[in-house]
Amino acid sequence: MPPPAALPVSPPVAGVAPPTVPPPSAAVAPPAALPPAFTILTADQAAIDADRPAGMTVFRFADDPSIVVLDFASLRAQGLMLNRVAAFVEKAAAPRDYVLNDAQLNALIRAGGDTMETFYYGHDYSAASLARFFAAAAQQNIRLRPQEEALHRLLDQLGWLAPGVRAALISVPRVGANATVTPEARRVILRLELAHGAYFSDPLYAAYVHAFWGLALSDAEREAIRRFLRAEEYDARDPALVENEMQAYLMFTRDSEFFTPADIDMTPRRLAELQNSFHSNMPHGWLRELLGRAMQQQSASRR
Repeated sequence: MPPPAALPVSPPVAGVAPPTVPPPSAAVAPPAALPPAFTILTADQAAIDADRPAGMTVFRFADDPSIVVLDFASLRAQGLMLNRVAAFVEKAAAPRDYVLNDAQLNALIRAGGDTMETFYYGHDYSAASLARFFAAAAQQNIRLRPQEEALHRLLDQLGWLAPGVRAALISVPRVGANATVTPEARRVILRLELAHGAYFSDPLYAAYVHAFWGLALSDAEREAIRRFLRAEEYDARDPALVENEMQAYLMFTRDSEFFTPADIDMTPRRLAELQNSFHSNMPHGWLRELLGRAMQQQSASRR
């Protein structure tokens, strides 16, 4: 802000001393700009997988910088930051236009037989859905947790709260966060969440998934997938959510702890046919290469 203009001096009044003007004070340097609230590293899939965070590491994914990865040291820390978003964006038993308060969220988690830690093992959200969540929370005057407020600051730092941003936030837990999160399970979660991230960040890939859903699958297969997702408590009424989960589970999940073809009444042979077709025709780029490597590893393990 520039200094104010000099004030005019009034003529002296009889019997009254003119006001004294204090000497100008020494110029005060403007405060130094504050550093960003979060350090954001750029890393590829291997570097992210090798990370062992003490708290939370924030990565931009090197192959697609519009995907941001949160790597949590504990499942509890992940849940405290992201479980309420999960309920708002994709849980069937929660409303799509209403943010649950703490009591309602805890009741929803308990109703599914879960805890704050096990509600989700990995998260994935578009920038638009995150902005919508925080707008709704503000409108309702929902008291957010400190971890959720930190997420809001991160999104503000990224510039994702503005309209029209096409980007994705995903998360993974550290190896050993509980007995389920083995090194292999972490790799599976990261690969699946990166596929979700691509769906949110890449309109060409999202269009390809949409076409595959409508053309490559039979009506019975589509209904079996919806039934599986309903059992997993996803809102299967949301077409984009269903298509996104379809591509992540069927194409990128290679661990029977998380998904098997029997979960959707499909034979392994039919799933392999779909995977080969999906891979052969998908857009070229890092995700196609990721899927190709996963298919090669699966084929080698069967020999």
